Amino acid sequence: MMSEAYHRPVLLQESIEGLNIKPDGIYVDATYGGGGHSKEILKHLKTGKLLVFDQDEEALKNKVEDKKFMLIRSNFRYIKNFLKYHEALPVDGLLADLGISSHQIDRPERGFSTRFSGELDMRMDTASGKSALEVINTYPEEELQRIFREYADLKEARRVAKAIVAERTNGKIKTTGQLKEILQKLAPRNKESQFFSRVFQAIRIEVNDEIAALKELLLQCNDILAQGGRLAVISYHSLEDRLVKNFIKSGNLEGKIEKDFFGNPQVTFKAIGKPVTPSDEEIELNSRARSARLRIAEKL
Repeated sequence: MMSEAYHRPVLLQESIEGLNIKPDGIYVDATYGGGGHSKEILKHLKTGKLLVFDQDEEALKNKVEDKKFMLIRSNFRYIKNFLKYHEALPVDGLLADLGISSHQIDRPERGFSTRFSGELDMRMDTASGKSALEVINTYPEEELQRIFREYADLKEARRVAKAIVAERTNGKIKTTGQLKEILQKLAPRNKESQFFSRVFQAIRIEVNDEIAALKELLLQCNDILAQGGRLAVISYHSLEDRLVKNFIKSGNLEGKIEKDFFGNPQVTFKAIGKPVTPSDEEIELNSRARSARLRIAEKL
């Protein structure tokens, strides 16, 4: 049974329209979460099927009982192997919402939220991988500085890294509350909320290896999507969006368009419309949609 409180789907109608769903098609929701997008996709399918991916065990509680539906508990970076195993290639559309669910944010023990003091965890898959505790307490200062600069665009990246390293000499930093207390003096006045959101975002991206996983997902789309198939990606960070933009433009992550012997551009996708951002009404209902950007493309 899906919980409406688990996750309010961002840019729902825009992303579903972008997929241009065929009733007999094969579709993938690479980031199932609370199932909001998937539930809407299923409404458009008759004889088609929907395969969804999520590495978070909590997502299993939202499994839909529908013969057209299959939930695969895995990181989407392994998508091609699973689709091949389930004889679901090629697919007619793939949707990926790169944000985290409200449910994950609202559980203090998961460590995603800046509003609570919880364990420094931040793992999407709580059964494996390094946690935020390991990142904060073992990464060298230079590495901490890198993730805050690259994944959060923090002007204060160097000072944030320095403050963390200095504090942990007094003992292990164990909670998100401790981390916020350490960094409070570095938060710009009247912009504390944005500052801590960026700090937590950078740590979460590092913990879950999100940028590398996204790169792997995008490159596999060259092989898994059928001709005329649609790709819809909702990103929340400039680095993510740049990768998606480059991939749609060129079929690679650098955005460099290759040419054949005769100088003709070799492209795999064409962009459908301009990037879509949430309306003021949606942002008012769901403030977490504020930084969302949807890009849609069609496989040539």
